[in-house]
Amino acid sequence: MRNAIIGIVIGTVIGVVIGATLLAPHLHDETKAALATPGVENLSPPGAEPAKDVDLRIETPAVSWKMASAYSGKLPQIGSLAKRLEKETWRISGGQMQIRFNEPDTLVPSTEIFDAVASGAIDAAFASPGLWRDRAPALQLFGAVPFGPDAVEYLAWIYFGGGREIFDKIYERHGIHSMFCGILGPEASGWFHQQILSPEDLRGLKIRIYGLGADVLAKLGAKPRMLGDSEIFPALESGAINAAEFSMPAIDLQLGLHKMAEHYYFPGWHQPVTMLELMVNRSKWDALSSQAKAQVETVCGDNIRYGLAEGAAIQFTALKKIYAEGAKIHRWPPAFLETLETTWAEVAAERSASDETFREVWNSLTAFRRDYAIWQELSSP
Repeated sequence: MRNAIIGIVIGTVIGVVIGATLLAPHLHDETKAALATPGVENLSPPGAEPAKDVDLRIETPAVSWKMASAYSGKLPQIGSLAKRLEKETWRISGGQMQIRFNEPDTLVPSTEIFDAVASGAIDAAFASPGLWRDRAPALQLFGAVPFGPDAVEYLAWIYFGGGREIFDKIYERHGIHSMFCGILGPEASGWFHQQILSPEDLRGLKIRIYGLGADVLAKLGAKPRMLGDSEIFPALESGAINAAEFSMPAIDLQLGLHKMAEHYYFPGWHQPVTMLELMVNRSKWDALSSQAKAQVETVCGDNIRYGLAEGAAIQFTALKKIYAEGAKIHRWPPAFLETLETTWAEVAAERSASDETFREVWNSLTAFRRDYAIWQELSSP
């Protein structure tokens, strides 16, 4: 009996030694190799180390999309919300769906994103509807509206005032399914080399600005130019432009625009709210299960919540830094804003007269705002 017990003990010890010296390193190497394979690596959230509880039996996600971004991932909000979409979609799907973020111009040129998604050349894109004026001018009204609604009113019209139905109808014509997937609060009005004292000072002004706000300034004699975020700083430095509008203080600070133009104007009359979107090729979207669609929609809805809260929280810190570094901050006088608003009304009327879909969207938004004003007046303290 004693000899039998001794034999069991010796056998156990030998087994542990063999396992530690021979089998464990071999298993460790196999695990490292598995984690190094593209399929298994995709199970970790983008930018994160593989989780300790990764199930190595799952080789690849059920859905894997390449997503072009119109904005650099280094920029707050417009870039970070796209990256957040990538991470949260992976997380909420349990690694079964990945939407891979790609920097601007890496999959396709940014100016070709719309057509690339429509044709299926790329699966998806993160952008703003306001960028597609050459494809569908009415989409600009879903990106940003000069002197338009605040975030609450805008979202109310989109989801409960008929806006979303028209939005879907426009994209359906182009073979695209798009959903709102982020929101930016009020922007600044822009950076200027010289102080602007009256609307007459806009004549001949070479300014980087896009969208419907650009149409307003053009009508007042300015010369708008559309430049990508990486092109603005050198254009201001070289004198190719005299002024530049891009975004809100936290983003403008990241681009260093305060180093090239000292006069910073508010409010951002041209973009009091900016909507961001996730565009998906229609066939790719239709091929998703109901659960997968719900997961993407949930992440995009949460991106709106996150973007609105984050945007409001980070601006004053950026403004303090911009001011400390020498920027001169101005607010447009009421008379100047009145001229801009009157000019915008003329532009909206002209666009509505020349484009039936633009007129449909504009009439829907205008009617909603007229009714909403009743509640807004009574509910405001």
